[in-house]
Amino acid sequence: MNKLANKVAVITGGSKGIGKAIALALSREGCHIVIAARSEDGLKKAERDISKTGVKVLSAKVDVRKMKDVESLARKVEQRLGSPHILINNAGIGRFAEVAKMKEEDFRSTLETNLFGAFFCTKVFLPGMIHRKEGHIINIASLAGKNTFASGSAYCASKHALIAFSECLMMEVRHHNIKVTAICPGTVQTDFSSGSRDKTWALTSEDVSKAVLDVLTTSGGSLISAVDLRPLRPQKR
Repeated sequence: MNKLANKVAVITGGSKGIGKAIALALSREGCHIVIAARSEDGLKKAERDISKTGVKVLSAKVDVRKMKDVESLARKVEQRLGSPHILINNAGIGRFAEVAKMKEEDFRSTLETNLFGAFFCTKVFLPGMIHRKEGHIINIASLAGKNTFASGSAYCASKHALIAFSECLMMEVRHHNIKVTAICPGTVQTDFSSGSRDKTWALTSEDVSKAVLDVLTTSGGSLISAVDLRPLRPQKR
C-alpha cells in the first residue's frame, strides 16, 4: 500500500517552482494537498494543475511572515482536511547586496520569510502532530546556509539559521514519533535563481521534489535529518 496515500500535506510557497513541484509529486502519491503562497493567480493555477491528480486540494493566500495569516491557515486546514501529517516549509525569498548597501527592510523580510515563516508554521501545526504521535516536517534550506558568499549575508544567515532550527526541532520531537528533515539544495533552475547566466547544469525543481519523496518514504524506524542535494556536474568557475 502507498505509504503516503490519504495523508494531508501542507506546502508553503506552493504556487510555483520547488513548492509546486513538491505538491504535484505528493499528490501523485495520493496525498491531499494544501498550498499556501502570496500570489492568488499563482495559487489558482497551481490548484487547477494539482486537482487533475484526483486528490483534495486547498489553496490559501498566506504571508508566512504574519502569525495571524498562519493561524488562519491552520484553522482552514483543520476544518477542511483535518490535522496535517506533513509540513513542507518551502516559502522563501532572497535579497542580495553587500552589507554596506543592504536595505534594512530587505534584510528583515528575508529573515522573516525564510526563518520566522518556518517557525510560525511549525508552531501552529506541530501540536496536532504531537497529539497524533505522527508527523514529518521538512524545511527547504539551502547549501547557501553552509557555503557563504559575498552579497549573500541575509540569505545565507536565514538558511544557516533554518538548518540550526531544524536540528533543534528534530531533537525536541523525535520521541513523539515526529521526523524533521532539512533539505539543502544547491542552485536550482527556478525564477528565484533566474539571471543572465546559463542554468542548464543546475538542479531542477523535480530533483528537489524527488528528494522530498525519498525522505518521506524511508522506513518508520529511521530518520534522515539532513540532505545535501548538489548538481552532479556544476558549472566550472
